[in-house]
Amino acid sequence: MRYELRCRECHKSWGNVPKSVCEECFSPLEVFFDYESVRAEFTREKIAQGPPNIWRYSALLPLPENHEPTLPVGFTPLIKSAQLGRNIGSKNLFIKNDAVCTPTLSFKDRVVATALANARAFGFDTVSCSSTGNLANATAAQAARNGFKCWIFIPADLEQAKIIGTQVFGAKLVRVSGSYDQVNRLCSQIADDHNWGFVNVNLRPY
Repeated sequence: MRYELRCRECHKSWGNVPKSVCEECFSPLEVFFDYESVRAEFTREKIAQGPPNIWRYSALLPLPENHEPTLPVGFTPLIKSAQLGRNIGSKNLFIKNDAVCTPTLSFKDRVVATALANARAFGFDTVSCSSTGNLANATAAQAARNGFKCWIFIPADLEQAKIIGTQVFGAKLVRVSGSYDQVNRLCSQIADDHNWGFVNVNLRPY
């Protein structure tokens, strides 16, 4: 096994399951890699031969076996910023331009891509998230691309532009009267009751 979930505090192993909290000590679960098993795959030469997106780094991404990506996510450009570099005393400053990330112009496209790869492996047919914008858009877009049903939970007072950015992908949108923390807490409860993959709940470690 290339990777598995382990508790950050007590280090108990949980294998690979849709779970984000250790049931022994209630600490967060994180992905731990068997670096020896991926050492032969993860070389400069193999990275350079890979596609111009995050999938060139698949050996060190928490992806199920035989995962076949459907979108060229990530690999956004680095822009040299000489003037800002001079102002702060850096001779070689670059800024990452994530405003051109596929498909929703957000760095959240990367995390959703790996989360939904695991959602498929776990057998979920519905994915979901709580969000105030970017995560909702990324989840809705990639759910549509990969054939998942999708439910998005947002604070009721979220601005209309962000809502439209999610609805165009056909997701079911639920406005919740409360703060983002309250929305997230509600999603945690729903995740316990429904066989759904929540990007920021039970799929969070991936």
